[in-house]
Amino acid sequence: MAAKENKSKSFILRVDAETMNAIEKWAADEFRSTNGQLQWIITEALRKAKRLPKKKTIKTEEEESV
Repeated sequence: MAAKENKSKSFILRVDAETMNAIEKWAADEFRSTNGQLQWIITEALRKAKRLPKKKTIKTEEEESV
């Protein structure tokens, strides 16, 4: 089984204490880590703005043989 490729990039984000406290509370309410909550917030904002790249569709063997 092939190892999962890590496509994540790390970066430092500076956030004021009040905003960070709100994010941490929101994350706890959603049973997510703070990092997971930030990723979710960013992904949702990108999705709503239609800024995410289109997902590639994987053809099934049935579709390829037609």
